[in-house]
Amino acid sequence: MATVDLIEPPTVETSCPETPSFSSSPPLSPKSATPCPQNPTQSPSSPSSVLATPLARLWRPTAQRNLRNQWSKLASYRQQWASSSSTARSHATALVNAYLSQKYMPSMELGALRDIPNIKKKASLKLFKQQVLHRGKLLSSYKHMVSVVIHMVNISRSMKCFLKCASSSPLVHFSGYSEDKNDPGDGGGIPVFTFWTISCFEEVAEELVQMFILELNLKRLLVVELLSISCKVPPLNSLHWSDELYPGEFSDLSICNLYSEETCKPVYPRLDDQKSEMPAARFNPQPDHDVLQVWLPLI
Repeated sequence: MATVDLIEPPTVETSCPETPSFSSSPPLSPKSATPCPQNPTQSPSSPSSVLATPLARLWRPTAQRNLRNQWSKLASYRQQWASSSSTARSHATALVNAYLSQKYMPSMELGALRDIPNIKKKASLKLFKQQVLHRGKLLSSYKHMVSVVIHMVNISRSMKCFLKCASSSPLVHFSGYSEDKNDPGDGGGIPVFTFWTISCFEEVAEELVQMFILELNLKRLLVVELLSISCKVPPLNSLHWSDELYPGEFSDLSICNLYSEETCKPVYPRLDDQKSEMPAARFNPQPDHDVLQVWLPLI
């Protein structure tokens, strides 16, 4: 059978947008709305929770080491996020190009190839199979991005360093989880680096992770749109915002505070001054070239 080289319609190229970035070292200054104490005497912790001086001297190096490890992990997952975003963008671009090629196939001028029996039908079927392939790969990349954000959330909640309960050992041990309800894990508010307390680092880490959570929420909207595009009428794979894209997705989104237990639906993307309500308009299964060109750089 003769091999057919199709005349491709205008395709869409994307550029890689900037992603939130940070180094593995603790940040130099916080950007949180709540100012961190600039002096140890300004610590909000109660006097009863402040570690005794000998314990504080042992706690501080352990807390510093833990903070360095957690920020190093955040930097590593940031790189994984960038890689997954780039991969998802490539699959989304391939999906869109296959969709546009199939959409414009009936009006294409094939020249000498037009005499081949059922040439357009066979080409459309091949393009349809390509769309199915790239949909699966796009969904896989999205799932990995969700996993990365979950790890970031857990790391941002692991900045504290707790004193382990007394044992038969004469050595003092510290842990990443609390064994004493009276131990807040922040050394009683004493500074870890210069004048920065544990709570300051937690606030900055939370702010950074929140940037990725908001971006993930937007990416989910675009993934739902792209997975729904189809040349068929009615579409064969129409999705809605409330649909679970993969088994266990809603549980994953709950960890990121992107799933509402009240509505039993994922939280819809919104601006700060808008209500988090899904618009009444349905997803368009057949977007045009201009709309797709806007979507792709945001994946």
